[in-house]
Amino acid sequence: MREKLLTTHNCPTTLAQNLISGKWKILIIWHLKSEVKRFNQLQKDMRQVRQAYLTKQLRELEQDGLIHREVYKVVPPKVEYSLTPIGKKLLPVLMELRKWGVDYMDSINNK
Repeated sequence: MREKLLTTHNCPTTLAQNLISGKWKILIIWHLKSEVKRFNQLQKDMRQVRQAYLTKQLRELEQDGLIHREVYKVVPPKVEYSLTPIGKKLLPVLMELRKWGVDYMDSINNK
């Protein structure tokens, strides 16, 4: 984990917010919820994200211990991403956030 986050945030809510802040981090976690994916699969799932930014966000999530990056020593190189146990603990939170989003959309559409 990035020690800076742990030493500069004494509030668990602020820490959690900083770990998943970033335009695409929540979606990356969401796309890894049920299976291991290679970079190209994530890129196809998230076409609106530029390659460099996806790479940056994946590195940050890996540094923070939320995802695991497995590098296979083959040619061409093969890299797979998956959620770590602590990353998987975010899934119920994201499911609730999704439910809230659906409810919000319904409330706006029913006005």
